[in-house]
Amino acid sequence: MVRAETKIRVRYGETDQMGYAYYGVYAQYYEVGRVEAIRMLGFSYKEIENRGILLPVIDYTINYKKPAYYDDEITVVTTIKEIPYSARITFDYECFNEKKELLNTGKVTLVFIDKEKNKPVPVPEWFAKATEKYFI
Repeated sequence: MVRAETKIRVRYGETDQMGYAYYGVYAQYYEVGRVEAIRMLGFSYKEIENRGILLPVIDYTINYKKPAYYDDEITVVTTIKEIPYSARITFDYECFNEKKELLNTGKVTLVFIDKEKNKPVPVPEWFAKATEKYFI
């Protein structure tokens, strides 16, 4: 299993009138976690795109448990629980506050797209191989 932990501090502009981290900002937090998880595999998003692959989000779900507040340090735990073999890859998320309380869980699915043809393609072999080593 691929597992990455990323620390993010809630900025003032990300809070709502109640002082909570605005619910929509978690999509950005998840993206930061996803980018770092992919970096663990040995690639940057930029490199993946330079290889002719785009990874648009096709599904996003989140289940809120507790709020985060301005200046809280959040740990975003990003996991890939299965080796991607199709045209899709799913990332699972858990966000924790500094007290290690679970704030939310989520899941984001992306699809591998050929940049030139703008069509889904199976996971590139080089990406699958980089992922496989975490499942041995």
